[in-house]
Amino acid sequence: METQMADIEANSSSGQSSSIFNKVDRSVILKFQEVVYTVDIKQQGWLKKNNKDSIQKQILKGVTGMVLPGELLAMLGPSGSGKTTLLTALGGRLGGKLGGTISYNGKPFTSIMKRNTGFVTQDDVLYPHLTVTETLVFTALLRLPNSLTSQEKTRHAEDVIRHLGLTRCKNSIIGGPLLRGISGGERKRVSIGQEMLINPSLLFLDEPTSGLDSTTAQRIVSTLWELAKGGRTIVMTIHQPSSRLFYMFHKVLLLSEGNPLFFGKGSEVMDYFHGVGYLPSVAMNPSDFLLDLANGISSDDSTQEDQNEVKQKLVLAYKSNLDENLIAELQEVEEHLNDVPDQKKAERWSTTWVQQFTVLLKRDVKERRHESFDVLKIAQVLVIAFLCGLLWWQSDTSHIQDQSGLLFFYTGFWGFFPLFQAIFTFPQERQMLAKERSSGMYRLSSYFMSRTIGDLPMELVLPTMFCIITYWMAGLKADIGSFICAWLVLLLSVLVAQGLGLALGAIVMDLKSATVLGSVIMLSFTLAGGYYVQHVPAFISWIKYISISLYTYKLLIGSQYTKDQTYQCGNQTCLVADYPAIKSIGLNGQGISLVALLLMLVFYRVVAYVALMRVGVPKK
Repeated sequence: METQMADIEANSSSGQSSSIFNKVDRSVILKFQEVVYTVDIKQQGWLKKNNKDSIQKQILKGVTGMVLPGELLAMLGPSGSGKTTLLTALGGRLGGKLGGTISYNGKPFTSIMKRNTGFVTQDDVLYPHLTVTETLVFTALLRLPNSLTSQEKTRHAEDVIRHLGLTRCKNSIIGGPLLRGISGGERKRVSIGQEMLINPSLLFLDEPTSGLDSTTAQRIVSTLWELAKGGRTIVMTIHQPSSRLFYMFHKVLLLSEGNPLFFGKGSEVMDYFHGVGYLPSVAMNPSDFLLDLANGISSDDSTQEDQNEVKQKLVLAYKSNLDENLIAELQEVEEHLNDVPDQKKAERWSTTWVQQFTVLLKRDVKERRHESFDVLKIAQVLVIAFLCGLLWWQSDTSHIQDQSGLLFFYTGFWGFFPLFQAIFTFPQERQMLAKERSSGMYRLSSYFMSRTIGDLPMELVLPTMFCIITYWMAGLKADIGSFICAWLVLLLSVLVAQGLGLALGAIVMDLKSATVLGSVIMLSFTLAGGYYVQHVPAFISWIKYISISLYTYKLLIGSQYTKDQTYQCGNQTCLVADYPAIKSIGLNGQGISLVALLLMLVFYRVVAYVALMRVGVPKK
């Protein structure tokens, strides 16, 4: 890796850009022997005996193979055959009950190998509002080591854009389901480009041609073939390639219900099945013929029993004809792997925490600028603010009920608004977080801090605008100190509610469920906030001690009134502290309320951070 980066640096300094088709520094021999993977399927329905009842299902049933540097292995099979599961296991991203042996140059998967491995998922997980150039430049800044300057990393990203044929669309946004952007083939090449930035020795791709036309699929596989020529080890899954794609594969692995039916050179596959008694009745695409066999279909009139029999015969034929020879070949290669020197120990992260935070913050701001300056969101706050100002126009202390109602409306509106904004944060980015954490792109802490801080400007600007408008229109205490106090309390409550939303979104990771749960919790806090119910029964009064609304309302009341302050009640003067709606809350304990909100501010964010730690990490 260090040599490769030194070469790139030398090329950059001499005015020449490096090529993604250059040879890699270190080749990788990938071996996998008798790989078995089992999952527990929980029984569903009311007939199950207990919650611990589960059924074990074997997804992979002893798969063996080897891929050498410069080879392109294609894994074929019908849906549910275990292709993606095996690919994920080989990429070091599959936990659970995984058996067998997977080695990389004779050694297990390590963090160093992780840094030299690229993994392209079937779904192109990309930010829709970033351009092609921005997407690859931000990835380069995060994944390339500090031996390169920022300018050199940018030039490296531009080199990838040029070699993958993305120059025409480099300034176009990626787009999404509801946002027009680049084409599907260009999106796939951007995903491949993200992995090629690190010049990986080992590259995995899950269905890279899925949903693409034959010409675009041909272009992508041709690119992969050229990459393999540079000494890379490339493994991909593919569902039903055309005949001209099929003959570009150096090796083919055919799976059926987790069983291997063939492993070897793509040019020998038809001869092998002819040798075991299976030959297509008419001239056809080899991949179509292989998929028919993997489904147990050997003729047009095959019945279900015939299909199961065909599958069993093919499994037995593989074990008797290919398995022993393949194991012998693996052992022969194993003897030569002892001469391969160990990789030098490298730092776990390519960049520092500050660099990661800075780049992620810039990326978040660019990606979410359309949300931050959402006209509807700003108009919503402004309309509600002016409406409140008009409804509570210049109310004074004699209308203490009205004023206390406005202060409690502060707590309600600015409890729900930031809560629901924050709930959407992590569920929407779950796939992106899982993808980037799996590749070791950055620390979770740098992502969490950049993600939460990036939303702060609009999270704080909107309540500030709201407070300025309503406070002075409604005629609250005309004192700059009281205004600043009320404003700071409102901002604090917004941050606490935002933290609760972040925690709920990170824990549940389902927008619908998290929204329902957030509504129930915030409504409970509002009902126990001391405004609607002043005499709460003892058995349920504990809710008020965890209520954001109660502590916020108490601090807002304290910002407007003092213990010895009076107001005109009828023909006499009364103490504000004796007013029922305020007496139940009390003007004491302002410090305790402040401390409680500060503790919640920290607690909810810690919960959100801990909940995110499970995203992108294989389950053991």
